[in-house]
Amino acid sequence: MAFDACMMRAVISEISLGYTGAKVERVLEPQNDELDLVIHAGRSTKRLIMNVGPNSPRIQLSDMSKENPAQAPMFCMQMRKHLLGARLVSAEQMGFDRIAVLTFQCFDELGFASEKKLICEIMGKYANLVFTDAEFRIISAMKIIDFADSTVRQVIPGMSYQVPVQSADKVTPLAVDRAFFMRRYAEFPGGRSGEKFITSNYLGIATQTAHEIVYTAAGRIDVPLSEMDPERFFKAFSDWQNMIAEERYEPCVMYDGEGKAKEYSYMLLSYLDGYRAVKFRTFGEMFDVFFEDKDRNERIRQRAHDLINIVSHAITRTEKKLSIYRESLLNSERADEYKKYGDLITANIYRIKRGDTELSAVDYYSDDCPEVIIPLDERSSPSANAQRMYKQYAKLKKSREILADQSEKAEHDLKYLESVSSFLASAQTESDLAEIREELYRCGYSSRMKGYIPPKTHKIRPLEYVTPGGFRLLVGRNNTQNDYVTFKAAEKRDIWFHVKGVPGSHVILVTEGKEPSDDDYTAAAETAAYYSAATGDTVAVDYTEVRNVKKPAGSNPGFVIFKTNSTAYVKRILRVKSK
Repeated sequence: MAFDACMMRAVISEISLGYTGAKVERVLEPQNDELDLVIHAGRSTKRLIMNVGPNSPRIQLSDMSKENPAQAPMFCMQMRKHLLGARLVSAEQMGFDRIAVLTFQCFDELGFASEKKLICEIMGKYANLVFTDAEFRIISAMKIIDFADSTVRQVIPGMSYQVPVQSADKVTPLAVDRAFFMRRYAEFPGGRSGEKFITSNYLGIATQTAHEIVYTAAGRIDVPLSEMDPERFFKAFSDWQNMIAEERYEPCVMYDGEGKAKEYSYMLLSYLDGYRAVKFRTFGEMFDVFFEDKDRNERIRQRAHDLINIVSHAITRTEKKLSIYRESLLNSERADEYKKYGDLITANIYRIKRGDTELSAVDYYSDDCPEVIIPLDERSSPSANAQRMYKQYAKLKKSREILADQSEKAEHDLKYLESVSSFLASAQTESDLAEIREELYRCGYSSRMKGYIPPKTHKIRPLEYVTPGGFRLLVGRNNTQNDYVTFKAAEKRDIWFHVKGVPGSHVILVTEGKEPSDDDYTAAAETAAYYSAATGDTVAVDYTEVRNVKKPAGSNPGFVIFKTNSTAYVKRILRVKSK
């Protein structure tokens, strides 16, 4: 569901009820479109999240902790200057809009009390955080909007804050009575849907809410207004008004048939047939569940942007080189043909005279001994023509050897880069990205990492799980960790797992001299399939003892060769428990 004015009203009520008077203990900016205030009231500490990004704009209370950049952005530093130690005086909704006004009691540089306001505008891609004084004069903003960005509304320090213009045709839905509703109903085109009637006439109502009201009145959502019973329609609308006015909210997340969170809402959405509703005590808990994976993935994607570009460009270049090498190798296959021509010229040298442009000779290298035409240089002697063919043969033969080596190296580089790309796609934390960044730096991609300085020391922490039989599993999260778990952390009798022919994690089943059960082997193979780029219902996973796994000298991180392996065919699931 879009974060509409109704959701804003519900969240503001939750903040006001429990955290009016709360003290701001920390100010954080975990990503460039989100400001988090750690606030404390009584015995409770919460994180007040204000996200004004285009993907998941919202304001909420949260129990989640997030990784923060090493150096705080400028807006975060400004907010720390004004808000650290401040108290939240009030949280209010501006009109019936998606705007929250948080008023704080602060202290200026001389220690005098002053009032500041943090205005959180949740308006999709136009969302913003604006910091003002008590008279709504702008001090700062997360997104500065000048005349070049908008001629309608500017957000510039020193200017007075202006409320975004609302549609003059729409009215606040909570103040609508039966007479007004019926008048608008009669005036609205009957061929348009009931959902359009609601969203076109009333402020702050998301499409999902309109769908639910129409579904309650008519039993389905795609109903033309002319086919709806006006009395039942108003009854459904009135019931919704009462629920909002009396704050009878039901925070919930709607899950589809595959168990994926698809919608969040302040009320049950019965029109989503086949969906499962999970209710929560608070809106903070609801948002934490709904946005946890989405926020983490978005944050990691933003911070991995430069790495993704480096790897994708390197893959493109390597693929192009490999294509050129392969084409050149095909051309070099003519080397044996030149040697044959040289031999045939030598065998028939008595028939050739200076000035001849070609030689017709029997190809005794072929079983059927056909006649072949060999081009000659009329300016050269017969022996010089033979030597020219032998020189071309020697050149192409040497070229073939070099191209074969270069082609093999390019293939290894391409596999390595594809594995890095796979690990980037599955990175979940800042430490994952830091290890991949250091790995690329040490593999020669430092010229594309402007200003990067590798850490002097770095502790490698692979993932650890426990199989159903109680055996430890070590899982590499990148190529550096793959080398670590295979050649440093594992013993020779431990079991090594890796998905066949696809980038993925090295998985070590730590046996400690014992014999794991078949279920332990299966769980380890499933884990290797899960942490890989493999697709499909069934995945082939190779496994062998660690002593059979070798690393060629000078090879890329994560590259190994192995022998005497077995192959298991398993599903791509994770049944093991985190240690």
